[in-house]
Amino acid sequence: MTQQIFRDHETDLAHRAKWWSSRIAIYGALILWAVICLFPIYWTLTTSFKLAPDVMKGNMIPWVDFTPQWKGWEAIGMSPEALQRDSTVRAEFLKRFTNSTVIALSASTLAVLLGSLAAYGLSRFQYRFGFMKNDDISFFFLSQLILPPVVLALPFLVLYKELALLDTRIGLILLYTLTVLPIVIWIMKDQFSTIPTELEEAAMVDGLGIWGAFFTIILPIALPGMVAAFILSLVLTWNEYFFAALLTSTHANTLPVMVASQTGSQGISWWSMAALSFAAILPLIIIGVLLERFIIKGMAAGAVK
Repeated sequence: MTQQIFRDHETDLAHRAKWWSSRIAIYGALILWAVICLFPIYWTLTTSFKLAPDVMKGNMIPWVDFTPQWKGWEAIGMSPEALQRDSTVRAEFLKRFTNSTVIALSASTLAVLLGSLAAYGLSRFQYRFGFMKNDDISFFFLSQLILPPVVLALPFLVLYKELALLDTRIGLILLYTLTVLPIVIWIMKDQFSTIPTELEEAAMVDGLGIWGAFFTIILPIALPGMVAAFILSLVLTWNEYFFAALLTSTHANTLPVMVASQTGSQGISWWSMAALSFAAILPLIIIGVLLERFIIKGMAAGAVK
């Protein structure tokens, strides 16, 4: 009897040791991955408070390797002292920030609205365009992402010059909408496909039409997927540089263009570039944290694979 109790105790200890070792391995891997993902943000933030020698030496830990200074934020007029006086650099930064906000939000919203309607039609109705059916049409939308942006540079430059859309917000909004629309359609088509058609049929039996069933029944269920698609579109449009640099010059320049311009005869101004970069990614971080639950729901529902 004593030996049986002893063996049971050893078995229990072995199970506990296995459970703890697996948990330590899992959480250790998650912590390591979190450090890898967050390190660029940490490096960017700390670099914005460094001087040139600290950047060149690769000092990493504030108050240990270097003393934080406001040089990077002063270069864009956002240091505590600079905020107390007028600054042309800060005015330019705020103009670029406003341009990025208006353009990214407008393009992402428009892409989600149009893409959701197109995806709903592709998931619920059968279409035929020549030899192309629903799956072919869906792949056609996604295949637009294969085309390198540089191939479209000259056509859009000529077209926008003829339409007087160069250096305008509306020009970038329309272009960015077209750029992210295929991704939104692909994500939302998968999202709508997971929703049973019986829900719409029951709604139409109760007297609702196609649009009524869509807005009353389908749209609330698909909302997490729409939010996930919106955030992905927002990240892509917010960080886009190529077309923003090509099609704008003065009035509609965005933050990525300003970040890339932090070079001069003396080299790259790492501290001001880091301050601008952190100011550019901070809104995306805040939006991601606030809408995290929608992202998780959208991924769980199959919106993002």
